Amino acid sequence: MVNFLADFILTPVLVLNCLFLILLVLIQLPKKEAGAGVAFGGGATDALFGAGSGTALTKITKYSAGLFMGLALLLSVINANRATEGKRSLEEALKKKAAAGPVIPPAGTNLSVAPTSAVSLSTSTVPLLQSRATNAPATNVVATNPPAPPGN
Repeated sequence: MVNFLADFILTPVLVLNCLFLILLVLIQLPKKEAGAGVAFGGGATDALFGAGSGTALTKITKYSAGLFMGLALLLSVINANRATEGKRSLEEALKKKAAAGPVIPPAGTNLSVAPTSAVSLSTSTVPLLQSRATNAPATNVVATNPPAPPGN
């Protein structure tokens, strides 16, 4: 429900508020009677809102800016909670899988993997791999160079 509210209601309101805030800033009279306010019809604000429109526009701009900041903070909190919910659900799924125990293949299943490249494991490499898997010191390990791939 919160995700629907954030995605389809609050985000469009934030975008519309942003556009309204841009419009408000552009139509305000500048302090020195020059700049973008005059270029975009700053003189029209006197005709629309009266001679004392600076205070009305200033108040509307303040409320609009406050609404913009509030919506931006609210949406950031909602999105941060959405990210942590996804992380929590992944962690719970992994814990359930780990609690179920290791996956044991059926009897007679061949788990050996044929090498896909020219590098093959020699019999002296297997104890090294086993020692790394169990964090035990390797014994009787002789390093060998794999044969060169054909064609080189």
